[in-house]
Amino acid sequence: MVANSAALPSVQSDSPWFKDSAQLVASKANLENKTKAKNVILFVGDGMGISTLTAARIYQGQQINGNQGGEENFLSFELFNHTALVKTYNTNQQTPDSAGTMTAIATGVKSKAGVLSVSDTALRGNCLSSKGNELVTLVDLANAKGLSTGVVSTARITHATPAATYANSPERNWEADSNLTAEAVANECKDIAYQMVMRDQDNALSVALGGGRRAFLPNTVTDGENKTGRRKDGMDLTQAWVENYENAAYVWNKEAFDAIDVASTDHLLGLFNSSHMEYEADRADDVGGEPSLTEMTAKSIELLKKNDNGYLLIVESGRIDHAHHAGNAKRALMDAVELSNAVKAAYETTDPDETLILVTADHSHVFTIAGYPKRGNPILGLVHGVDGNLSTAIDGKPYTTLGYTNGPGAVVGTRDDLSSVDTQDRDFMQQALVPMGSETHAGEDISLHATGPGANLAQGVIEQNVIFHIINQAQSLGGTKY
Repeated sequence: MVANSAALPSVQSDSPWFKDSAQLVASKANLENKTKAKNVILFVGDGMGISTLTAARIYQGQQINGNQGGEENFLSFELFNHTALVKTYNTNQQTPDSAGTMTAIATGVKSKAGVLSVSDTALRGNCLSSKGNELVTLVDLANAKGLSTGVVSTARITHATPAATYANSPERNWEADSNLTAEAVANECKDIAYQMVMRDQDNALSVALGGGRRAFLPNTVTDGENKTGRRKDGMDLTQAWVENYENAAYVWNKEAFDAIDVASTDHLLGLFNSSHMEYEADRADDVGGEPSLTEMTAKSIELLKKNDNGYLLIVESGRIDHAHHAGNAKRALMDAVELSNAVKAAYETTDPDETLILVTADHSHVFTIAGYPKRGNPILGLVHGVDGNLSTAIDGKPYTTLGYTNGPGAVVGTRDDLSSVDTQDRDFMQQALVPMGSETHAGEDISLHATGPGANLAQGVIEQNVIFHIINQAQSLGGTKY
C-alpha cells in the first residue's frame, strides 16, 4: 500500500504498541546529534537465537583455525558498538512465529502469529476481518520518501519474514492465488506474490531476490529446473515485473544474476529456486546455480545506492530456521556464518557515517550448548572433557555438545550409540528430548546489533516493535511525530 507520514491508519498510529515504543525511542535519541542515516540495512537471521550465535562463532573460528579454538572468535556484527536484547512474543503466543515477529519489526505494532502486517484485530485466515486493519510498513514509508527499497531472502521471497515487509495478509500461507480460500477470493484479498509484483511504480521494490518461483508462475508452466508453477489465474508475475517497471529485469540462476548490468537496471527480480533456496551447505549442488547471501547483498547495495536519496534494504537468512526445525545444527550454523559474511560485505562497501546497519533475529530455537566439553572441542563433535577423555552419559554412551529440547531427533527408548557416528556430517541430526516432527521455536529474548547513525538507539531490553521506531527515527521516515 502507498504510504506517507499522514497515511498511517489509526489502527496503527493509535496502537499502544506503536505509541509507547515511539516515545521510548524518542526519549533515547541524542538530541545533540543531528546526524541521520541516509541508508539502512536490516539483517534478520531467522531463528538466530543467542545459542545459535555462540555456536556459529565457535564453528566459524574452528573452520579458520583447523578445528582448534573458536571460542574467542567473533561474528562480524558481534563487534558492532551497540547491542540490545529483544522480546519476541506475539500478542497471542508466548513463543512466537515469524509472521507476527516480522510484523512487529516492519510496522511498529505487535500482532498475532500467522498474520502479515495487519493488526491483531484481524482474524487469522479471514480476509474480511483484515479490511481496514492493514498496517503501513517500513518499505511503504521509505518508498513514499523517495528512497529505493530492497528485500532479499534465502527462503521463498513470499515466506513470512520477507513478506511482512511488503504485503498485508491475514494468512502467511497465502503465497500464491491457489492458496487463497473461497472467502478470501470473494472478499478480494490478493495473494502475497501478487502484492509484491503489482505495486505501483512509485511504491515498487527496486530489488527482490530469493526463492519461491512457483508462486509467480502459472500452473501450466515449468521453470528452468522443470518445476511447475502454482498460479491458477494464468498470470506470469515474472513477466509482469518486467512489464510493470522501468528498466526491470528478471533472473532465475547465478549465471544471469552475475551478468546483470546494474547501471542499466533499476528493478531486479531474482527467483533462484522453485521453493526455498538451498542451504549454504548444499548451494553448490543446485541444478540452476544460486548466488550466495553475500553476493545477493552486495549486488543489492550496488543497485540501490544509485538513488541519491538513499535506500532501505532488508536481508533475511531464512534457512537458519529451517535447519533448526529439522534438528540439523551444521546447516543452521553454516547459514549463520554466511549471514555474518554478508554483514561484513555490507559494512565494507558502505559509508559508516551515513549507513545504519542492524542485525537481529525474529525469534530463537530450543537449541542448546551443554555437557562440559573442553575448550577447543569441535562444536559439532562428541563431548570430550578437560582431561581429553570422551564423556559419557549415565547410559554409558557419548553425546554431542549441541542438542535440541524437542524435534525429530528425539530419543524414544534406547539412545543410539554415537561412538562411530560422524556427528560433524552435514546430514547428522542432533539428539533431542521431546519427540516432535519438527523442532519448535523458543521464547527467550534475541539480540540486536547496530552500527552507524542511530545505532545508539539500540540499548537495553526492548520490545520487538521498537526496531521499527529505531529505523524510523534514524532515517526520518515520517512514521511518527515524536
